[in-house]
Amino acid sequence: MVFEYILKENGIDPSSDLEINQSIDFGATAAAFSENLGDFTVEFEPGATALEKEGKGYVVASLGEDSGYVPYTAFSAKQSFIDENPDTIQSFVNALQKGMDYVQSHSPEEIAKIIEPQFPESDLETITTIVTRYYDQDTWKENLVFEKSSFELLQDILESAGELEQRAPYEDLVTTSFAEKAAK
Repeated sequence: MVFEYILKENGIDPSSDLEINQSIDFGATAAAFSENLGDFTVEFEPGATALEKEGKGYVVASLGEDSGYVPYTAFSAKQSFIDENPDTIQSFVNALQKGMDYVQSHSPEEIAKIIEPQFPESDLETITTIVTRYYDQDTWKENLVFEKSSFELLQDILESAGELEQRAPYEDLVTTSFAEKAAK
């Protein structure tokens, strides 16, 4: 959906200006691309970097960079849980912010070394390449505040894809007080 949204924003009609094969299982797209099925592929990491290392492709653009801050990861809780457990929510958000602070204050090499155990299928060089790419693209925000502009962008993408019939009010769904407190 993000890819098609970016195409549309750049005057390309995904339904008539090119052919997008969505019948390939997402986990198999890199392999299909490697076997010359298509001129381009959309890959998450470490797939994109693996294609480069194997000499089978090149990263030519970043959907994250071209789309803006799309909230790919969000945490949800029922209002009743938030009301009954504000200290738990705040502790959780504080821990996440601590990770964000670390990313903002350390080099890609330092970040890669710290997270390496979480990615046993990848070597340190690959992880460093990925982190450096994300770092250079300004992938990580400085804080966890889910801004209204990102919420609206997400809804624009969903609407453009025909997946959203009615927009939701930001104020009814998003609570930023915990992230704002953690960012201080």
